[in-house]
Amino acid sequence: MYYAPPLTRPRRRLGWRLLKWTVILAVWGGIVLGLGLLWFASDLPRPEAALDAARRPSLTLQDRSGHVYASFGDVVGDPLRLSDLPAWLPAAAVAVEDRRFYQHGGLDMIGIARAVWVNVSSGRLVQGGSTITQQVAKNLFLTNARTLRRKVQEVLLTLWLERSFSKQEILEIWLNRVYLGSGAWGMDAAARMYFGISARKVTLWQAAVLAGLPRAPSRFNPHVDPAAAATRGREVLAAMVDTGVLKPEQAQAAAAQIAFPPKPSGAGYFADWVAEQAQPQLAAGADAVLRTTLDARLQSVVEARLAALLGGPGAADAVGQGAVVVLDARSGAVRAMAGGQDYHASPYNRAVLARRQPGSSFKPFVWAAALEHGMRPDDIVTDAPIRLGNWAPANFDGRFRGDISLEDALAESINTVSVRLLLRSGGPAVVAELAHRLGIAGPLRNNDTLALGTAEVGLLELASAYATFFNGGTRIAPTGIEAITADGRGVTLSRMPAQHVLDPDIAAMMARMMVAVVSRGSGRAAALPGRTVAGKTGTTQDYRDAWFIGWTGGMIIGVWLGNDDDKPMHGITGGSLPARLFHDIGAEIRG
Repeated sequence: MYYAPPLTRPRRRLGWRLLKWTVILAVWGGIVLGLGLLWFASDLPRPEAALDAARRPSLTLQDRSGHVYASFGDVVGDPLRLSDLPAWLPAAAVAVEDRRFYQHGGLDMIGIARAVWVNVSSGRLVQGGSTITQQVAKNLFLTNARTLRRKVQEVLLTLWLERSFSKQEILEIWLNRVYLGSGAWGMDAAARMYFGISARKVTLWQAAVLAGLPRAPSRFNPHVDPAAAATRGREVLAAMVDTGVLKPEQAQAAAAQIAFPPKPSGAGYFADWVAEQAQPQLAAGADAVLRTTLDARLQSVVEARLAALLGGPGAADAVGQGAVVVLDARSGAVRAMAGGQDYHASPYNRAVLARRQPGSSFKPFVWAAALEHGMRPDDIVTDAPIRLGNWAPANFDGRFRGDISLEDALAESINTVSVRLLLRSGGPAVVAELAHRLGIAGPLRNNDTLALGTAEVGLLELASAYATFFNGGTRIAPTGIEAITADGRGVTLSRMPAQHVLDPDIAAMMARMMVAVVSRGSGRAAALPGRTVAGKTGTTQDYRDAWFIGWTGGMIIGVWLGNDDDKPMHGITGGSLPARLFHDIGAEIRG
């Protein structure tokens, strides 16, 4: 009988072959995987360096009350530890961004699955799948490119972060580095930006609003859309209830407290001007905070009144643009500035950069020169025809009044008297010297037409020069800065010392005569019942420029109206719309 041999040897051979190929495939698979990881990691940033990555130095502007209204560069606050913060701020962040933050190892597959289900069920993006650690990896080290390579790099960096830092440290990095809109990076910067306080002091509802920002910093920005920010804050409070951090009644009470202060004025024209003022006093690369002279309430008044005038009666009379400055007559502190109708449409600052003919608003310098040469407000001068070569200046209304007091001539803005006073004082060079002494910076015409304001000046410098008449004769330099802190240290400000440039008695006489301009002269529309108001109107040829520069409540208010292309307006004089705008702004000054 024949017996078949056993199959042990072929089976062993097959087993050895399978083992051999398994090892070979594993080795080659490992090599391929290793090469793949090397390729993915070939341009991976060095995490240690990225944690200290360079950024644009920040310049943060606060109004005189300490509230932030503008910023330049990348704004950061104080680096805070979890122990520095109220417990509800990190709790709110974890509740809305990464509920399993303390349980997962950096990648939360359960959270990803839950986010996919919620988003599909709701038909819109409600939850994100990225953990806080992944967000730190992506935001600190990588770009926003949606590629496989970037995603693999994100995973590698996430694992590195989880291995290198504790959960508390990762959360601190996120809280200090996350972008929260308006140029603010980190919770402390955002708390100061939106609430005017450090993140150390935020309330529960404020913490919820801040924690809700990372999902869409622009859409949920309290300065951009307060209603959307409030809705998002309530969603965060609900998430905190779901995770057991809050009781429902606590969330309801906090939600009822959500209320944002009025949207701060961007004060774009002022912000640009004051930032330029600060640059010479800042070290390169320093993070600086400027406490400025801006009065936010008054700035809002100026912007609103100017926009209303240009959009209404101004538009009807072909007035295309305007500018306003408000400054303290004693210190030179600029409290409000509007360099045009709309900063976003045209950031060109007509209050500072534009130079236009001032017309009769230049006449106070002629009168002051006459006073320095011995004349007095009650002295009599002649309003009669005058000819200088081929030039025969006439009065605006075409009439001549004969003998008239110096004060009444200024009140009624008599052209012939202005020319006679210029000649009696020594000519245009003398008047130009006085104007420069008081603060007019630009060149002035060295001819007799200077008496009628044919030189070009800026609104801010003209308003600043007027301050000399109302502060006892002291020249002031307009400033927008009260204090500077750079990299946490105070900066000594470089200021022009006050200069006594005009006799106090002459300054008082000029103030007296400009009160007459408003009480019974060309500036009647600027009068405020029960208040002392002084000023001077100005109108240029063919109604191309209309000015009113005046004083009330310790403040100089300068107004200019006209058109950028120099087109004439429809009969607008300094005593009409500019004086009315002065009146509307002056009525809001408390002093």
